[in-house]
Amino acid sequence: MTHPVVAAAEEVVAQEWQQFQEVQGLDGRAQCQDDWPTFHQMRISQFLAWPLALIESYSRDLAGARSVGRNLVSEKYGRMMADTDPIAYARDIAPVVQELPEQRIAQQEEVVTTQVAWAADFMARYPRLGAGMRVLRTAQDTPTETSFETYLRGELGSYSGRTFAMYRAMIAGLRSEGGNLTEQILGWTVRLAGYPGLAEAEAAQPQH
Repeated sequence: MTHPVVAAAEEVVAQEWQQFQEVQGLDGRAQCQDDWPTFHQMRISQFLAWPLALIESYSRDLAGARSVGRNLVSEKYGRMMADTDPIAYARDIAPVVQELPEQRIAQQEEVVTTQVAWAADFMARYPRLGAGMRVLRTAQDTPTETSFETYLRGELGSYSGRTFAMYRAMIAGLRSEGGNLTEQILGWTVRLAGYPGLAEAEAAQPQH
């Protein structure tokens, strides 16, 4: 019998993949839109680190958005443009996505600050694995590479108020326990890739 968290995570990844197929990039369809194995590994690693109630809440977000003709994956990438291309964001994206209240934005930034610190800590302890991750900060964004910080900000902005409140509570709980969400997610990523754990995966990576 499939564990409820695994089953719910698989459902969410399938929902996201369906919406990802409908994302229209400025330069047409992206190569990653045809790479289900990588998409599946990256996204399910994230959701397996979440509690079941949060996964189910986000699944309702995705289904609810689809029922009214919205695409949360498209909106996530659109929101990233507030950092990567502010002029195009103001012209093309801001008029069609829901504006977030100031309090929500401030709360998101607290979460982003915590998670960027966790990612930096992980990259310092696992530099070889870290070398394969996104660049860390919005200041490092380029036309071809979006940072962890910018990506996270876009993703958080796509969550419903209910889902974001649950996500924020998860982050606060992890912080109080001395946990690290990046470490948990990458732990799943390397196990899905066949490694016993992070130490073995780190040792197997080439030196840069």
